[in-house]
Amino acid sequence: MFDIAIGTIVPAQYAARMIPRLNEKGFECYALGFNDVDPSSEDLPALAESILSVLDGRKISCLGRYKNPLISEEDRENTAALIRAAALFGCDRVGAFAGGAPSKTIPETIPLFKRVWEPLAELAGEQGVRVGFEGCGGGWYGGSTNISYCSAAWELMFDAVDSPALGLEWEPCHAIEGLADPVAQLRRWAGRVVHLHGKDGTVAWDVIREHGIRGPKYYCWNRTPGFGDTNWSDLFTILLQAGFCGACDIEGYHDPVHYDDMEWTAQVTSLEYLKRCRGGLTYWSGPEEYRGYQGARKP
Repeated sequence: MFDIAIGTIVPAQYAARMIPRLNEKGFECYALGFNDVDPSSEDLPALAESILSVLDGRKISCLGRYKNPLISEEDRENTAALIRAAALFGCDRVGAFAGGAPSKTIPETIPLFKRVWEPLAELAGEQGVRVGFEGCGGGWYGGSTNISYCSAAWELMFDAVDSPALGLEWEPCHAIEGLADPVAQLRRWAGRVVHLHGKDGTVAWDVIREHGIRGPKYYCWNRTPGFGDTNWSDLFTILLQAGFCGACDIEGYHDPVHYDDMEWTAQVTSLEYLKRCRGGLTYWSGPEEYRGYQGARKP
């Protein structure tokens, strides 16, 4: 089978109603968003049962909640609750913000990151869960509410908490927003990717040439994969060569062109595009007598 499943992100509170219609379009898995669902107070076993009953053989690939556990005890508790709840959904991945301390620089924030995430990483390891840090953010010299946004920050974070339970929930869009090359960034960090968000970006170089990146004109847009600047075949090649086995879930609801009544048409178009980039629309093992001279792809 394919090493990379292609799915989409749906809000957990609507998932049981949405998933049956999405199954018909060929989505292979689903990431659940918990930003508007309190994992500490919600009846998660009942929610999980309602969602699992409509998957029709598909899987929940990731549970995501994006708050600031570095400065909020409630957010820490909810992050821990989501890690513990993953097994209810048959899932072993959780997406989260690393958090930030806006009054501090990112290097100054690392001791707090270590204090908060060491016990959370230990909990994740005990639960058999890997946590992927979402890559949006900024504010190296202050103002950051999520420090996990660039290579320099990741180096500090993973040096401070060297746990196999922690990794990246990566996407090219955030690299592009920072004018970094997503291919170069992913080649460096592919081994740390635990979950992939299907979101791309488009840089308006004409705007940058006239206004720079500090002027009044926005220079980069979030895009649904297939409509942005990135060749996703390159990304999947790097991930597969690094041994990645997991999911790429389309992170919709951001595209400034294909939204509202065009949201799901764009997502279905992106679904087919991403399936082709990962290796094909449908898996076929073919004749076993001869598959070439390269030998077994996996042990």
